[in-house]
Amino acid sequence: MGTKSSIFDMIGPVMIGPSSSHTAGVVRIARAAIRVLGGIPDSVVITFYNSFARTYEGHGSDKAIIGGLLDFKTDDQRIKQSFEIAKEKGLQYTFKSIGNASVYHPNTIKLNLKKDGREVEVIGESLGGGIINIAAVDGFNANFSANSYTLIIKAEDISGAIAFISSVITQEKTNIATMSVSRKGKHDIACHVIEMDSGIRKTTIDYLNSLTWIKELIYIPEIDK
Repeated sequence: MGTKSSIFDMIGPVMIGPSSSHTAGVVRIARAAIRVLGGIPDSVVITFYNSFARTYEGHGSDKAIIGGLLDFKTDDQRIKQSFEIAKEKGLQYTFKSIGNASVYHPNTIKLNLKKDGREVEVIGESLGGGIINIAAVDGFNANFSANSYTLIIKAEDISGAIAFISSVITQEKTNIATMSVSRKGKHDIACHVIEMDSGIRKTTIDYLNSLTWIKELIYIPEIDK
């Protein structure tokens, strides 16, 4: 039986750490979050919920989340030294834990990230086997896996917006795998989350960004590449 001090001795092609849900999934949540932010954060508040709140130190989820925030892949041996590397790079982080939050999945992490004056909040769930669900972005329901090419578009809640965005993407000859739209109120800003089977061109991204009713566009390629 391993000990706490040797919990990161497992090094293989898939992950570093004792558990895919506590390490690989955690790394991938962080890598998705920094793509929402637009880069490695200057500072971050990391909140572990439920099962994670009780086990994140013993199972290495703390090192895994910092490694992911530094954009290390799941099999990167530097995850074992992620605290030291974060200090060298000036990444400031704070850990919090909330043990009983019934509204959240058992393995949930909330990341409040800051970079160059920009702030985002990402809530991710580690589902096992390295599979994740990004449940929310900035208070909007998101529910994307980060396995596909993903567009997050915050736009005015206007008639025909969904059909228009879909038609633009269709011109790229990519298939829309999933699409969800959430809003905080009628005629408020709506958040469109679109997962696609293949990527889209920069010209298309620039065109969508040029539309006055689109307030923010985030494009996330597959995070494991």
